[in-house]
Amino acid sequence: MSVEFCGLTLAHPVINGSGTFDAIAAHRAFGESLNEEFPFAAFVSKTITLRPRAGNPPPRLWEAPAALINSIGLPNRGLEGYLAEDLPRLERLLPVPLITNVMGSTAAEIAQLVQACDARAQIAAIELNVSCPNVHTGLDIGGDPGQLEEVVRAVRPHTSKPLIVKLTPNTADVAECARAAQEGGADAVSLINTLRALALAPRPRELQGEQGSVHASAASPAAAAAGGGPSRPWLGAGTGGLSGPAIRAVALAQVAAVSARVQIPVIGMGGVQTAAHARDLLDVGATLVAVGTESFRDPLAGARIARDLASQPA
Repeated sequence: MSVEFCGLTLAHPVINGSGTFDAIAAHRAFGESLNEEFPFAAFVSKTITLRPRAGNPPPRLWEAPAALINSIGLPNRGLEGYLAEDLPRLERLLPVPLITNVMGSTAAEIAQLVQACDARAQIAAIELNVSCPNVHTGLDIGGDPGQLEEVVRAVRPHTSKPLIVKLTPNTADVAECARAAQEGGADAVSLINTLRALALAPRPRELQGEQGSVHASAASPAAAAAGGGPSRPWLGAGTGGLSGPAIRAVALAQVAAVSARVQIPVIGMGGVQTAAHARDLLDVGATLVAVGTESFRDPLAGARIARDLASQPA
């Protein structure tokens, strides 16, 4: 069930969500057998920034009902480290096309990242993570259609490779943002990214196990010392991004709305665990489907979903 996507011929329509599958670490764990059944038809890198990032302070994860809140903070080696260290490894390991995900806080930063990726033949396409606040306005670049169109239009001349814009769901009209990305010159859009979420530290009674062993065992000494006062945010950065099955219905609605508004291909993601979930996104207009949080539970989920999709009638 091969798929044509922005000039790339992919073996099937299942790829990974950026930052949810570490191909280098997976190869260390699974060895050469990983290449025999690589889970995805294309591999999307974690987000690369101009300069190295250490990521957010811990704690970074919170398990919610049917979901995961993460506040990882996009740790990476920076552009130079990615090109010098990660890219050569990925070129040796990957049996599928590589899509590099990049993020900057100004059009000039993004253009620099895109131009550097354009010069590398190993990179088949570029995905823009536009969930970053603009350093001048403080607003998420991807949340304002006018600003988004301006940024994509400024970046577009710096590459001839397919340019994918990963949209934020945390905006009033995601379909209008998708249209703006298309008008700016994007070849495709991907959605949804995580929903903004907050988790509070366990209260003293919860620390004793009354609310379940998962949160009790994870509680920090600082939380235990909180006494009877109000709870504080659990995650080190305060808020995080919600992903997993709990956001599936939101993803379906937003992918349907975007697919109806634009003429460019759409990559749908959000809570995909089975081929039926993937088929739902394809049915409402997605060309490709990305698997994210499910890969933490089952590293070969992408291969399972692609195999089950192929056995279903279209």
